[in-house]
Amino acid sequence: MSGAGAPTLHVDGTGLRVVVVAASWHTVVMDGLLAGARRALAAAGVDDVTEVRVPGTFELPVAAKAAADSGADAVVALGVVIRGGTPHFEYVCSAATTGLTEVAVRTGAPVGFGVLTCDDDAQAIDRAGLAGSHEDKGAEAAEAAVATVVALRALARP
Repeated sequence: MSGAGAPTLHVDGTGLRVVVVAASWHTVVMDGLLAGARRALAAAGVDDVTEVRVPGTFELPVAAKAAADSGADAVVALGVVIRGGTPHFEYVCSAATTGLTEVAVRTGAPVGFGVLTCDDDAQAIDRAGLAGSHEDKGAEAAEAAVATVVALRALARP
């Protein structure tokens, strides 16, 4: 499991506008990821949060771009792709990763990457922040997005 070595982030996101874009596939996992993102944003003092649902993980980059273009300080992208018996897994994972990276670099708005890429349902559930899960990737993605906004603002100071 990848949880070892994760940083503990405590940031103040007061006054930030954050958009959470979330896929709709795998309802139980997505509900956990969304709940984790909500908890982390509330803990950081972010109260201007908009949630947008898209059909799947492949659609996250275009929604993230629209969110960044709308003036969001940060975007949190949440999705899950479970490996199957076809190359679909590789195509969707690659497209989502590349697309979300391009959104962040081209717009300057941090994108918290909360896309689970798992071999099976059990791995996804273990990372979804549900009761009994070992990790809370929705919360981690939200924390990373807010922390990056704070870091970028510190760089921009005269």
